[in-house]
Amino acid sequence: MTLHQDKYLNNLKLKFKSYASISEKSWQLIENIIEKKSVKKGELLLRNGQIAKEIHFIGKGALRAFITDAAGNIYNKNIFLEGDFAASTVSLIQQIPSDFAIEALEDSILININYKNYRELIFQNDDLKNFYIAYLEKNWVIEKEQREISLVMENATERYLDLLSKHPDISERITLLHIASHLGITPTQLSRIRKSLEKDL
Repeated sequence: MTLHQDKYLNNLKLKFKSYASISEKSWQLIENIIEKKSVKKGELLLRNGQIAKEIHFIGKGALRAFITDAAGNIYNKNIFLEGDFAASTVSLIQQIPSDFAIEALEDSILININYKNYRELIFQNDDLKNFYIAYLEKNWVIEKEQREISLVMENATERYLDLLSKHPDISERITLLHIASHLGITPTQLSRIRKSLEKDL
């Protein structure tokens, strides 16, 4: 294991512990079901219609989850950066085909967690169960609701500024097309917003 891999593994451990206290015994069990993987920009980790089997922790890089409609239009459901978990949660839990695909937006280093084995560990270890509950509450209840409210109550400029506050370098790493789709606006609208903000500086 290289020094960089040690760092990514430690970041995953810190991510777990940011939600709940995890014993060393449980962490060793997690280490037994993970796999480190390097992926290239443009590589698909999950295809639309495929049944998901892994949770991806991003050690380095960026991923996107995107939906393609019947007319061929593409909508970015989400953008994931370092420290994020990415997966098709519905597909994992129900073992049904995913409604979206996951693609690497940059060359990335991932730590993949086998979901089937992970579920077994959750039911066998209370600390991992506590982590799972805390993670779902924060990311699939609180943050999901906040994002839905943001789409209704905030204008596009406010949503863009909020994204920049969380990821200041995102426009240097990811194309405006992807950022605009993530914000639910057109690239032209995003370009106008950026120009307007530059004038105000």
